[in-house]
Amino acid sequence: MLEIKAVKQDRKERSRFHIYGEDEEAVLTVHEDLLIKYRLLKGRTLTDSELEQIREEDNRYRTYALAVAYLGARPRTRKQLEQYLQRKAFEEEHISAALERLENEHFVDDDEYARQFALQRIKYAHKGRRWIKQELQLRGVSKQAAASAAEAIDKGAELEAAIIAAGKKWRSLKGEERDRRMKLMAFLMRRGFPGDIVKEAVRSVLERAAAEAADDDDGLMLDN
Repeated sequence: MLEIKAVKQDRKERSRFHIYGEDEEAVLTVHEDLLIKYRLLKGRTLTDSELEQIREEDNRYRTYALAVAYLGARPRTRKQLEQYLQRKAFEEEHISAALERLENEHFVDDDEYARQFALQRIKYAHKGRRWIKQELQLRGVSKQAAASAAEAIDKGAELEAAIIAAGKKWRSLKGEERDRRMKLMAFLMRRGFPGDIVKEAVRSVLERAAAEAADDDDGLMLDN
């Protein structure tokens, strides 16, 4: 049995409270929500089983709350969240409960994460669907979800990304045109673009380069 002699707010974590019995050391620390739920006020008496129940619920709550805070920075996959909570040394049952709750509340949705990740990588990183699929799997997304996100990528957007990447790379390549073209194709393949996209992007970049060279020649002739 424990009779609550004092309740003090934590100085750093203002949402947590320390519960004191006869001794000077706190016998229990809980979130304010549990403080209210269990009416943990001075003078309240708790049985040993009630204490254990409150500790268990607070551990689950802390696991969930930390997961929510981690999600606040940017979206995460279920696997990333699980690994983060494991590093924090939470019990597996509490981690599983937190992840299940977050999925039910749609805070964690690997399918939606995969779709958004694919769109971002195409638009800003100029990577192809094969590379995106592999990276999603490395981030803990299932093969099926990664494949679905990759297959849903718009061909036009992927071609545009490949042309942008190819255009930047082309200007840095040295040597004969044939060697430069082969290097460019290899570069795009490494970035995960499929063969048909690679060929189309290379053709577009070579046509643009030829047109620019022709314009330069016309300018020289006019100067002469």
